[in-house]
Amino acid sequence: MSSASYDARRGELTTYFDRTAVEAWSRLTSDAPVSKVRATVRAGRDAMRGTLLSWLPADMTGQRLLDAGCGTGALAVEAARRGAEVVAIDVSPTLIGLAQERLPQIVGAGRIEFRVGDMLDPGLGRFDHVVAMDSLIHYRPADIARALGRLAERTDASVLFTVAPRTALLTLMHAAGKLFPRGDRSPAIVPVTERGLKRRIADEAALTGFTWVKSHRVNSGFYLSNAIALTRSAAR
Repeated sequence: MSSASYDARRGELTTYFDRTAVEAWSRLTSDAPVSKVRATVRAGRDAMRGTLLSWLPADMTGQRLLDAGCGTGALAVEAARRGAEVVAIDVSPTLIGLAQERLPQIVGAGRIEFRVGDMLDPGLGRFDHVVAMDSLIHYRPADIARALGRLAERTDASVLFTVAPRTALLTLMHAAGKLFPRGDRSPAIVPVTERGLKRRIADEAALTGFTWVKSHRVNSGFYLSNAIALTRSAAR
């Protein structure tokens, strides 16, 4: 079961991405011209996507991947091109609609099923890999650990995700971010410390079989995010 705080924040994110900032996110995730500030965010997201993809197998034929919080589907497309069977889910029907409109032809065995809903839904089935890029950064550390546990219960190889690192720079960026038009502001990011998150993960029973194997930080102007890879340490 998800917590009340997780459910409440998920509702806020649904409202933001599906109603408040649709146009801004549509432009950000395209090749349309954007402001210098948003250009740094776009570049950072591209770099982060590249990092997460580099941690996945080059050949994913016959493997299932959950793109948890897929947005407009860029990572899902690349995984499908490697042969993966991708379930790409997001809370926003509008973003899923954009992902479907932008879906290119996938050559080979890979395919994508787009879904609207909760990434923690057990009805999505089992996966070899789960990727949650920037979809947990708005949640409290306790909710992040619980969500990772829920995902890990149905994952056989790796869970890759990002968090917002707690740094002085991020605090300054948040202050500067108040200059954005109010309608373009997302629900607050929740910065976490690596030490604190490791402790939460160690205490989460569902993550007992997983090992924290690596992390990588991407810092691009107004984009600051930390990628973490958890891999299953013993065969099921």
